[in-house]
Amino acid sequence: MSLMTEEITEIKVKHLLDHWIEHNEIHSKSFRDWAKKLNAANFVDVSEYILLAADKIDGSSVYLKKAKERM
Repeated sequence: MSLMTEEITEIKVKHLLDHWIEHNEIHSKSFRDWAKKLNAANFVDVSEYILLAADKIDGSSVYLKKAKERM
């Protein structure tokens, strides 16, 4: 069954949003953990970019949470 013919329900959408939010949180934490390690290993510039990426992930989660609130 393709996405175009699959029934889209509130339960499915909420499940997807929960999954995406959780997925983002896991990645953000991983990025921040690695940024600390890289900073300690004197890869400061790399660390800063990874932290910026983590911030972007956190920002996208804000919108996913707002979408979930609208459900």
